[in-house]
This record gives sequence, structure tokens and C-alpha cells, in this order.
Amino acid sequence: MSRGIYIVANDRVIDNAIALLNSIRYYDPEVTVYLIPFNENYHKVAEQLASLHQVQIFPDLELIDKFTKRIGEIFDRDFLALPNKMRKLVAWFGPLDEFIYIDTDIVVFEKIADNLDKLSEVDFFCCDYHHANEKLRNIFSPFVKEQQIFSDAQFQDVFNSGFWASRKGTITEQQMDEALHECAAHREYFDFSEGVTDQPILNYLVLKLIAKRGNLVRIPGGGPGSWAGSPNFQQQDYALYDRGQRLKYLHWAGTRMKIGSPYWQLWEHYRYLHEGKFAFISKLTRRLFPFVSART
Repeated sequence: MSRGIYIVANDRVIDNAIALLNSIRYYDPEVTVYLIPFNENYHKVAEQLASLHQVQIFPDLELIDKFTKRIGEIFDRDFLALPNKMRKLVAWFGPLDEFIYIDTDIVVFEKIADNLDKLSEVDFFCCDYHHANEKLRNIFSPFVKEQQIFSDAQFQDVFNSGFWASRKGTITEQQMDEALHECAAHREYFDFSEGVTDQPILNYLVLKLIAKRGNLVRIPGGGPGSWAGSPNFQQQDYALYDRGQRLKYLHWAGTRMKIGSPYWQLWEHYRYLHEGKFAFISKLTRRLFPFVSART
């Protein structure tokens, strides 16, 4: 049985992707990682990640292209402007039997693939406090609750789409196609008011099609948080702690990575883990003073 991690990236997010993979490999040198290209501009990030960390390209690029085209056929562009944002969904049809999907604006603080053991109990799991903090915001509109599209228990399982896990075949291509058509026919179900993209639709698919779900923070006393917008985490040895519990990962959801961003120095540590401080200072100088580097 094959286990591993999927990411979606292109050259535009190369710095975030390197930081994520540096953190993954720091704790786990062996886990298989596949890159799902976000678009055609992925060759630089693919080359870097392959060289540094043996990251492989998703082996069926034709499937990704067909899937993206299908999304474009199902959804009007004024509803889903970027079909490529849905490419992470091909994880259910990829080479890994059990997988974790991780957004590139994340760094991890443990051997993250060990969490796949949870799939002995459930068919899908997440690891966040979205429902506790946000309720249905950035996922479903009030209409869905009013019309009882899902039960209250199901609503408590809504999740952030940046970190989740499942197994191949849990959702079939036919099931996904039918559910995506339902979504396209009912845009009134979803809350896209703050610019989220795949998250509402992914939540609909999971609540609709996967009955056995779990959340890693649901342990006695509650597990550690993961959102970089929380100011309460304590740092120790380039990891973060929440009420004494080590975070599994930190997610800069909704935050543009730049100097002054929450926990910036921690991200900086993982991004330049193998390059040394001089490389970071040199790159920062080019960003802040491009006219200087243009003359040199």
C-alpha cells in the first residue's frame, strides 16, 4: 500500500513550496511527495523540488488536464472563475492509496504522514478548528442551514481545505461528477464572499459523499490549533506550541507571506533551511532594492 503527500504548486509559489518541503523533509526524509501542477508554469518549482527533495510530478498529467476542462464545463466562470483551483481533487484518483493533501502556505512540525494511521478508523480526516471559530463562514451560506441540506452533526465537520487526508477511490469519478453538477446548480449554497475558491465545493463533496469523517483536533481537551492568525502560540526550537501541545503544522491561510506576516521568522527559517543566512539577505536585498541588483 502506497502512502504519501500531494501538493499543488506552480512557479509563482516556489518560495512557499520550498519552505513546506524543507519542513516535511526535516522530519521525514523518506515520504513520497507528488506535485500536482497548478498550471503550465510549474517547471521551475518542479525542478527545484525534485533536486532538493525528490518530489515527483503527478504521473497522469492528461488526467489533470481532462479534469480541469471538465470543471470548466460544469461551472460558469462567474461562479468558479479558476477551474485550476480544483485540481487538488484529482488526489482521489492518483497513485497514492492513502494521502494527505497540504497547501504550500503551510510548514509542518512533525513526521506528518504518520497521521495517515487515522485512516484505519475513518475515510477522511482534517485537522483544524474551522467550525469552532468560523462556523459555516467561507463555506456555506445561511440558506444551506435553513433548508437543512445537511444535519447539524454534518455541519460540525466543515473544514479548511488546506490540510486533509483520505484514500484513493473513496470518491469515484462518477460520484464526484454528479456532486459537482449539484454544486453548479445551487450556487446559493455557498459562501464565496471573502474570496475562497475550492473550499466550499470540497466541503460539499466530503459531507455529501464520505460518511466516516474525523478531525485530529477532537481529542480530550482539544488538540493544538494551526492557524497563523492566532497570536497565542509559543515558539521553541523552530516549532510552535499551543497550551503545551506541539502544533502539527502552521497554516498562513488568508495571509500573504511577507516581512511582518505572523510568525514570519519561523517561515523564513524553513524557507532558507539549506541556503544559509547570506542567501536570504541577498534575496531580500534584490526584493527591496531591485534597482541596485539590476546594476550589479
